[in-house]
Amino acid sequence: MKIDIEALREIEREKGIDFLTVVDALEGALAAAYKRSSTARADEARVTIDRISGDVTLYAQELDDDGNIVNEWVDEPRDFGRIVAQTAKQVLLQRLREAEREVTYGQFVGHEGDIVSGQVSQQGNVTLLELGRTEALLPYSEQVPNERLAHGAYSRAVVIEVRKQMRGAQIVCSRTHPALVVGLFALEVPEIEEGIVEIKGIAREAGHRTKVSVMSHDADVDPVGACVGPAGARAQAVQRELHNEGLERIDIVRWAEDPSELVANSLSPAKVSEVHLYPEDATAVVIVPDYQLSLAIGREGQNARLAAKLTGWRIDIKSESQFSEEQRAFQEALDAGLIDEFGNPLSEEGAKAIEAAYQSAEAVRLSALEESDADGAGGEDH
Repeated sequence: MKIDIEALREIEREKGIDFLTVVDALEGALAAAYKRSSTARADEARVTIDRISGDVTLYAQELDDDGNIVNEWVDEPRDFGRIVAQTAKQVLLQRLREAEREVTYGQFVGHEGDIVSGQVSQQGNVTLLELGRTEALLPYSEQVPNERLAHGAYSRAVVIEVRKQMRGAQIVCSRTHPALVVGLFALEVPEIEEGIVEIKGIAREAGHRTKVSVMSHDADVDPVGACVGPAGARAQAVQRELHNEGLERIDIVRWAEDPSELVANSLSPAKVSEVHLYPEDATAVVIVPDYQLSLAIGREGQNARLAAKLTGWRIDIKSESQFSEEQRAFQEALDAGLIDEFGNPLSEEGAKAIEAAYQSAEAVRLSALEESDADGAGGEDH
């Protein structure tokens, strides 16, 4: 009996399974088929296939009570061809599927964080990305809330997990994970791929806003300009890949070693007047011009919230008028002997003075917010 070696090579090419793995699977399938046949003359068998000629040799094996081989001979059952047709094919397909799943797992394991691209397949409540011969699961929790992925459309996602299961590898992807934005910038910005520009941090609220801090290892290369690109082309390309152009804003800010500078940069596009750091509780008090207060805070606090995630500092934003009012009120209380130099009340009257100072400063803050809203900032983050 002979096997068509070229047919096995074709399986190797189509399935991406190593030729020797295909041959081993077929040898095992033929041996299993022989043992299941009614004409088998032994308890065990092994099959060898010549890797060049395709000649098949079947060795029947006699075992002792301990499972050791005590006798082996070449057997040539008359109906071996029929046995192959009826049984071996099923075993072979099963083993090839197992081998293919192993190949898939091997291709993706250790590649968490990689960007993949595929066709969207909506199967009931399950969303998949077709990746050539395999598919990736895109869970609902990893999809952008305001994004609709049409069946048949092409989309990109980031691999966040590769699970090995009984039926093979399950690849789990995400379109909300910050690593997707990092990977897309690496694809669009050659300076990142070359290691000249480095993404130092990222904070993302998928579908709404992302902040990315970048630095350059070359003094002649502006990291922000490199990521934005000519006329904003590179950043816009990333937004298009997110399917959220005009919806998910991307702020690219310059990373700094100095925490004060980093906090100030992170609140971009707002302009910052002063930053006061309190390392004991990782708080940064940021002072901004009155007309920039709404912009610094952002719609529903989003700009300040993302800046805090990006820098690791809790950020307390005050307008210049608010800060000045606080300073004035506390100085008066200190001069009157109501509080100590650290702002701690020295009496019940001192506690009331502190409360009054905060209320007065809050009133100034609200007034500044109303004025900036009236001027058109309104938390729109222009």
